[in-house]
Parts: sequence; structure tokens; C-alpha cells
Amino acid sequence: MDRIKLEGMEFFSSHGCEEEEKKYRQKIIVDLSLYFDTSVAGKSDELKDTVNYAAVFDTVKDICEGEETSLIEAVAERIAEAVLEKYALVKRARVTVHKPDAPLSGKYADVNVAISRERK
Repeated sequence: MDRIKLEGMEFFSSHGCEEEEKKYRQKIIVDLSLYFDTSVAGKSDELKDTVNYAAVFDTVKDICEGEETSLIEAVAERIAEAVLEKYALVKRARVTVHKPDAPLSGKYADVNVAISRERK
């Protein structure tokens, strides 16, 4: 199956369990892979025959910068659900939400959650 990948989408949000996380906006980074057949668009060269990744970006932004959640797992789930609901061509969505500034007491490179959801 073919794929469009939006990688390193950066937003500022108040997602988290700790009071300080809800008080101060922090960076989250989202990677999103959309799996579907791109052959029609490849032949027609028409935007109407594919998934408009600019619109997908706006969908992800609205979720990430919208209603706060306690867990990045919930953010990932909301993104996957929205993509599968809004974009009929998408058969499967893989979402990774990174929280590089999570409040941990030690050195680390990244904290992230990755999920994969398919159209039923």
C-alpha cells in the first residue's frame, strides 16, 4: 500500500497529567503516515484524487492545539480517528506523538507513543 507521510509537525499544547504541564504550553511533535492507493492521483495529477496533506496538517493542528488531554496516547487516538473519519481514501493511519520536553528527572532524547489504526 502507498503512503503519504507528514513528519515532524510541531505544535505547542497543554497536554499532560502534571499541573505544570497544563499551565505552560510545551512542544509536541507529530509524525503521521497515511496509507492508501495513490495510483489514481499518480495518473491523473489531480489533487481531488488524493489526500490533501495541507488539510490533514490543519486537522492535526486543531487536535494538538485544541482541547487538552492528560495523555499523549489520547492525542494520538484523536488524530487517528479524525483522519480515518475525514479522509475516505485513507485505509490506515500510523501516528507518533513525541513529547521531547516531558517532565522527567533525568536525561533522555524523547518520549513518544506510536499507534496504528485501520478503517473498519
